[in-house]
Amino acid sequence: MLEKVLSQYKISLQAIIKPFGTGLINRTWLVKDGDTEYIFQKINKNVFKEPANISYNIDLIENYLNKNHSGYFFVAPIRTRDRESMAHDGKDYYRLFPFVPGSLTYDVVQTPGQAFEAARQFGLFTQLLSGMPSEKLKITLPGFHDLTSRYSQFEYACIHGNAMRISETKSEIDFIKSNASIVTVFENIRTSSHFKLRATHHDTKISNVLFDRDNRGICVIDLDTVMPGYFISDVGDMLRTYLSPVSEEETDFSRIEVREDYFRAILDGYLSCMAGELNGHEVQHFVYAGMFMIYMQAIRFLTDHLNNDIYYGAAYEGHNYVRAKNQITLLQRLQEKEVVLSQFVTNAVLHYS
Repeated sequence: MLEKVLSQYKISLQAIIKPFGTGLINRTWLVKDGDTEYIFQKINKNVFKEPANISYNIDLIENYLNKNHSGYFFVAPIRTRDRESMAHDGKDYYRLFPFVPGSLTYDVVQTPGQAFEAARQFGLFTQLLSGMPSEKLKITLPGFHDLTSRYSQFEYACIHGNAMRISETKSEIDFIKSNASIVTVFENIRTSSHFKLRATHHDTKISNVLFDRDNRGICVIDLDTVMPGYFISDVGDMLRTYLSPVSEEETDFSRIEVREDYFRAILDGYLSCMAGELNGHEVQHFVYAGMFMIYMQAIRFLTDHLNNDIYYGAAYEGHNYVRAKNQITLLQRLQEKEVVLSQFVTNAVLHYS
């Protein structure tokens, strides 16, 4: 079946195809055709309802970068024999990328240096696209980082969800509701003229950065979620996934912490490219960005638990409840360090001014 799709490219029938990576959304394979390697992906239509929008955005970004920043290393999809950026088998959509020789990806941030490089690459990506009107980008995931909408879904689940689970999670529900001011700040942001919509990646986990053998960032990848957005989405996702030494799957909450050296690495890496782009109002919300993303993920996990795990699924009973408690704990750790982290931001702004 895959061979038939690959026949739409200049790939031989003798190519070796193996599963690749740990991505949870799209299925990915490594294709080896002679001495040449490729990354082959099947788009998850259950998540991305309009795959053509992804293709449109990547083409738009590629053309803009080629015209205005030709020195940037951009991993563009390989065209089919019919010059299309995606292949279609009558049911599903696929795309093929060159495998970048000597490149590495990581599933977990291992050092502050890696955090710095990743933040620099995501900042550079947004900075280079600053001259491209973000409204030209199509929405690939409607409401993806709409915290107001996520909170409304949570409130609905608190009324109409599993009654036993609602009762059992009263303390977590109360915590989410007691921090609803985070939603208010988000609403203020998207109605304020001080916050600019930019081409934003929206999925800034470490695995979406290519590194070289010296642990220097090469570029960002996986552009399916690039849409108009606010900087808090990209910075927030980095803070959510880089600050703690353990992931959202950790069940020993005593291991969850906010590492100050990783925060400073993210701050310095991002501002090394974005200091001239962000205004004072935006920079003042750097720490808030982490609260925004962690809070939203806690809401999403808890909502899914109350709705009987219909979105994320569950590997064991109470899986999404544990994930929600994990993220609540991380949010609490971040709130405890808000003052000291905000001082880091103030110092960094002085450095880059």
